[in-house]
Amino acid sequence: MSESLQAIDTHIFYFLNTSATHPALDVVMPFLTDLNKQLFVKIFLVFFYALVFWRGSNHLKIAMLLLIPAIFFSDQLSNIVKHYFERPRPCKIFADIHLLVPCGGGYSMPSSHAVNNFAGAVILSFFYSKYKKYFFVFAGIIAYSRVYVGVHYVSDLLIGAMIGIMCGNIILAAWNKYFQPKFFPQWKIHSSVQ
Repeated sequence: MSESLQAIDTHIFYFLNTSATHPALDVVMPFLTDLNKQLFVKIFLVFFYALVFWRGSNHLKIAMLLLIPAIFFSDQLSNIVKHYFERPRPCKIFADIHLLVPCGGGYSMPSSHAVNNFAGAVILSFFYSKYKKYFFVFAGIIAYSRVYVGVHYVSDLLIGAMIGIMCGNIILAAWNKYFQPKFFPQWKIHSSVQ
């Protein structure tokens, strides 16, 4: 990244991380940024997946099924890109930031939270287009939380969102072209649920 782009990225990061803060968000954002680590969320997901595959519609079964490879694929690709750029997290460089969670040992570019959540938003939006804006707003909030808590730059989120959208679309294309016709012909989906 060029010095001028890094300077802009740093300036935006500082504004969002130190100036645009609020005590209530100081409580909410660390919770949201580690939502995937919350025990009750893990328990809920286990029961939700069990309920989906017991009583859910084909739309919901496919959506939940495709989330698994989408997040796995996007997460692996995110790690490859991180090691390509080897960009240090802002919390590793700057001491005067609003750091609300442990800095973490990984690299900064891209944000895996952004990659995974935007990949999930693509999958869910395909099957439930009526709620598309909510899926993407949720993904955006989770991504934004990474800047707020001090562990990512805004460009990490933008690149992460683009990679996540690409990963979600690749999984959908693979499902529609190869896996669904061959292995799940009875699960043909003609259009998304409105």
